[in-house]
Amino acid sequence: MKTELVTTLKRQATKILADLHESKEPVLITEHGKPSAYLVDVDDYEYMQQRMKILEGITRGQQAIQKGDSYTHSQAEKKLGKWLK
Repeated sequence: MKTELVTTLKRQATKILADLHESKEPVLITEHGKPSAYLVDVDDYEYMQQRMKILEGITRGQQAIQKGDSYTHSQAEKKLGKWLK
């Protein structure tokens, strides 16, 4: 992963962004020697957000199953019967 100082980002933002779009490699921005932020390509960020939503949905489903808050296939068919015709 590429690392840049925040001052370098201020001075060379256009170049850093061009490199980011070309390489698709995230850039770690540091301030005073400490990690401050990540720069990531827009497409990669949106992909990560979409994956997080899917994983959160799977987790909610697993928790519902563990709590017993779920239906069997036949129970679901009966409940949704009017929409499945």
